[in-house]
Amino acid sequence: MGNDVGARNASESRGFTVGVMSDVIQDTQHEFWRPPSPAAAEEVIVREPTPTMAEACSRCGTEFLLGSRFCHTCGGQRPEALSASARADALSIARLWAQAVARVAAFLKVLGRVGFPAWIRQLHFQQIRAYFGLPTAALVSFLIGVGCIVGALVVGFLNAKTLLDWQAIQFYRAEWLLGATASFVAGILLKKSGTNSQ
Repeated sequence: MGNDVGARNASESRGFTVGVMSDVIQDTQHEFWRPPSPAAAEEVIVREPTPTMAEACSRCGTEFLLGSRFCHTCGGQRPEALSASARADALSIARLWAQAVARVAAFLKVLGRVGFPAWIRQLHFQQIRAYFGLPTAALVSFLIGVGCIVGALVVGFLNAKTLLDWQAIQFYRAEWLLGATASFVAGILLKKSGTNSQ
């Protein structure tokens, strides 16, 4: 207490008054406790934030732990919650998908009634196999080799603007031709093993 009196006397001699804390608190003005702006005094409508993740597991119904991406009970992945607009978009896309599937089904039904020319039967896999006289594995290898040669030809249509591009195109062409060679050799080996067993 003696220190408080000494502090008061020293502060009064300098020209300002310093009181005891209990004296200062009682003399506070009531303006300090008012809200800083009139808008803050009005009721603020707090909207609940929309969750970004689902709240319960769709497999077992257990509530997810805060911040988890998987269900702690069954291990199922936590799906993201859909907003109302996203749900509406998903429903419209689902309707469009159902309409597209129905149209394709109707087209296939009509296509089944259409008669095809007789020469289309020559393109069946069994007809091609009988024409070449190859076993199935050798014919598949042959077709893969033909596809690789087509790939090498298609790479030739790429335009090279620099020397580096030209080298890359040649490298791609060499890879396609190497694949064709390996496939043809495999077809030959499979044909020989197929003819020896017959």
